[in-house]
Amino acid sequence: MSPDATSTRPAIGASIPRVDGPLKVSGRATYSSDHHFPGLLYAVPVGATIARGEIAAIDDSAAAAMPGVRKVYTRANIGTFYKPGKSGMIDESRPPFEDDTVHYYGQYVALVVADTFEQATAAARAVKVDYRNVAPPDVRLALSPEENQTTDSERGHVDAALASAPVTVDQTYTTPPETHNPIELHASVAVWDGKAFTLYETTQSIMNHRAVMAQMLGVPKENVRIVTEFLGSGFGGKLWPWPHALLAAAAARDLGKPVKLVVTRQMMFHNVGHRTNTQQRVRLGANHDGKLVALRQDFIYRTSRIDDSKEDCGEVTGFLYSTPNLKVTSARARRDIAPNTAMRGPGAVPGLFAIESAMDELALALKIDPVELRLRNEPAIDESLGIPFSSRHMKECLTRGAEHFGWSRRNPATGSMRQDGVVLGWGMAACAWMAQRLDAEVSLLLNADGSVRVASGTQDIGTGTYTMLAQMVAYDLGVPIERIQVVIGDSALPPGPLSGGSMVTGSLVPAVAQAAADAVQQLLDTAAGHGPFVGAKAEQLAFTEGRVHLRSGTPADGVPFADILKQARLAHVEGKGKSRNTFGDKEAKKFSMHSYGAHFVEVTWDPAIARLRVSRVVTAIDAGRILNPLTGRNQIEGAIAMGVGMALFEDTRYEPLHGKAINSNLADYIMTTHADMPDVDVLFLDYPDTKLNALGARGIGEIGLAGVAPAIANAVHHATGVRVRELPVKIEDLLASHVV
Repeated sequence: MSPDATSTRPAIGASIPRVDGPLKVSGRATYSSDHHFPGLLYAVPVGATIARGEIAAIDDSAAAAMPGVRKVYTRANIGTFYKPGKSGMIDESRPPFEDDTVHYYGQYVALVVADTFEQATAAARAVKVDYRNVAPPDVRLALSPEENQTTDSERGHVDAALASAPVTVDQTYTTPPETHNPIELHASVAVWDGKAFTLYETTQSIMNHRAVMAQMLGVPKENVRIVTEFLGSGFGGKLWPWPHALLAAAAARDLGKPVKLVVTRQMMFHNVGHRTNTQQRVRLGANHDGKLVALRQDFIYRTSRIDDSKEDCGEVTGFLYSTPNLKVTSARARRDIAPNTAMRGPGAVPGLFAIESAMDELALALKIDPVELRLRNEPAIDESLGIPFSSRHMKECLTRGAEHFGWSRRNPATGSMRQDGVVLGWGMAACAWMAQRLDAEVSLLLNADGSVRVASGTQDIGTGTYTMLAQMVAYDLGVPIERIQVVIGDSALPPGPLSGGSMVTGSLVPAVAQAAADAVQQLLDTAAGHGPFVGAKAEQLAFTEGRVHLRSGTPADGVPFADILKQARLAHVEGKGKSRNTFGDKEAKKFSMHSYGAHFVEVTWDPAIARLRVSRVVTAIDAGRILNPLTGRNQIEGAIAMGVGMALFEDTRYEPLHGKAINSNLADYIMTTHADMPDVDVLFLDYPDTKLNALGARGIGEIGLAGVAPAIANAVHHATGVRVRELPVKIEDLLASHVV
């Protein structure tokens, strides 16, 4: 069941509560693992206990004989999986059980299917795996700059400019591996009817998931249906298919029964991706007035031996600041770990930690205020591409954010600001994130009962897509939101965009507008010459606030659209709309399209007990037109929570003997809790970017996280005098503080 919208308040720019909220808080929202079918079986994978070696033998005899066990699958009997080819996006392209080689700890080597989850779990533990050619894994965090170095962006003569620059910064910054830990675990419920699959999946991209699964299972795409009505968040970890989904589908096909597979929390640390660690050397050169003359960023990221997911730390470097000389290089380091994947703000988030930390260090060296330094280096155009910005209000983000925060009261001296017995540290950082559109299709029905149904094969990952679609339709048609039904989360619907890169809202705007216009035109064609409009042509009619009327008259003089359909004995008229992606759009390529922002952070430091806390954050965001300030603020608040975690807590640790993540649980992998959350104030500038779409809306899911960690680290330095260049900030780092 898809939620009906429930608010009659203005559609665009209003703080409308989530239309799916009642279903979620009442427990009626159906998530992937909630699906249950007669005869449902449960699958539990068996993971490798080494990270480098080969499988010598698998003894499943004890497991197969246990109560309730239907089958134990290994490479010998799982059947055929095909390579994904170019069917879609996937990070772990190696099919499960492909061969006897073990590439990382936890790699699936067998699968147990039983009548109950408890029986399957017990049997999985009874499967014995022997290994050969076992070697110590290489899971080092230290990265070498010599590995596969390539130039990503370059202009001018950066090395010469650095050599002659009056003031320079040359430092290395590192970020650790981070693991996605949404509340909802990855899950698959696979149903096979003898010809086709229906797969209930935890995915941020139902259309891509269908394409990849069809290819790898060896069936036509039309024989695979993906359903994701609700997602308990994903943060990028659920963008692409993972091996467990293929295993569940293969078992369902083989046994002729529905199969449910839910990944455990421990498996989340090995089998469904992570944000990889990074090492970035940043060199800045400036004149004494604070103008950048050179910027060089050389970054290295760690990846698995079997795949190449890039953590593009130079995502925003080329256009963030004005400088005639710039070079960004990247390199990957192969390790015996599972494939990494996108995590909220991939590339830009760790990249900005380095760039914005270095800018703070440059401001100190120049004795220039950090905000002023950024203002002096504001570019007029995107210097990396030589094209104008579609809309950029970074200066206002900096000035309004500073004013709202009270930045003018900042004493730049380390440890100089105190309040209520603790030391205050104030830091800031700028941020940016891309703004693009993806291909999208929408179907819109004007129904004879006066309702409107809008449908698209996209999904809501907790960001508010149900609500955004309802608002768009209400805006385009003037129909009250409580009469709009939003249907998404099913690959049988018209193809919609994936939920990644903060692109869903911007992608759907043109498609919804076109579908609404198409439906209205059909309605006017139907109304022309009939009933109250005898003698009128379609072009003489208009549709306003859900009513058809003469253009020369008013909506009050017209009739509800439901009356027109009833008189014509039509159940509905259907409008269809499409939106084209901007990646291949020649017109869009004439402009540099991004969102911008600035974070201002206050930390408190109590040197007597070595206690550090993020107490206050003010964030100013330039993300185009804000369709819903309430859900928009929710997005930024959630992003700041992740930023606090990135700066102070999150750090996946691998032990070197077996390559296992040793803190693979929510007790040892520390994340931000309610008690850690600062007071947050969000300022939206609300400048429409009509180069992206007619409403001027850009996505805001990721811009809120970009730049938070360096703002915190900069505040920590201001409070303690300790410059932390390796995240997360640790108490032992701060024990060297001279502030007492």
